[in-house]
Amino acid sequence: MNSALRFAAPLVLASLVLSLSACKPENKEEAAKTETDAPAAAAEDAPIIPDIAGLETGKKQVSYMIGQDMGKSLSVIKDEIDLEVLTQAIADQFAGKESKLTAEQALKVQETFTAAIQAKQAAEAEAKAAKGKEEGAAFLATNKDKPGVKVTESGLQYQVVRAGNGPKPTSTDVVRVHYKGTLLDGTVFDSSYDRGQPAEFGLGQVIPGWSEGVALMPVGSKYTFWIPAELGYGEAGGGPIPPNAMLTFEVELMEIVK
Repeated sequence: MNSALRFAAPLVLASLVLSLSACKPENKEEAAKTETDAPAAAAEDAPIIPDIAGLETGKKQVSYMIGQDMGKSLSVIKDEIDLEVLTQAIADQFAGKESKLTAEQALKVQETFTAAIQAKQAAEAEAKAAKGKEEGAAFLATNKDKPGVKVTESGLQYQVVRAGNGPKPTSTDVVRVHYKGTLLDGTVFDSSYDRGQPAEFGLGQVIPGWSEGVALMPVGSKYTFWIPAELGYGEAGGGPIPPNAMLTFEVELMEIVK
């Protein structure tokens, strides 16, 4: 679960609190000296980084840095937050005011809110998965009838862009390839071309559509594959790949690595 949903403090804020706690004076003499020096330090309040508009002092820069980090952590639930009330709660804590929530009430609110967010995220994921499955199936139904497109028994679709004349790899081989993977909307989610370097994969360690498809290719070939979700990352998706996403790959088989 996201750290914001666990109501965890931002990392930088937690680090600051720990650092400041470790630096507290251990005896009254040191404490008194710190209190004496504090007004002078506060009066200077020199900027850590000079010439930042609106952040002319060190205190303002530190405050903005902490606020920015908190904002990033909470951005995933920004629509669920009343910023004015959030700010008031922080101000009340700084002022030492009594909380409007008891510890038991705060825990109840946290548990209820977390459950609601989890349910909302699950519903959104389910809707995306259903949409991905429907759109992928519609595309494949049309694509299979295009000139040059072939369909395997598993449902994998492919087209020979350039025929090679080398050997074909087996499921236990490691291959060296150049490739580009795109989503149905044309978004490139992975590309060895962009990295400027071919990649090596064991055909027994990749998604089923890749393993089946590349095994059809003689070395020197370039194919385009259209991989149904069930031969790709399925309902779970992964990283930039949404649930039930149909994937398109352009693959050049350069060699079988011995």
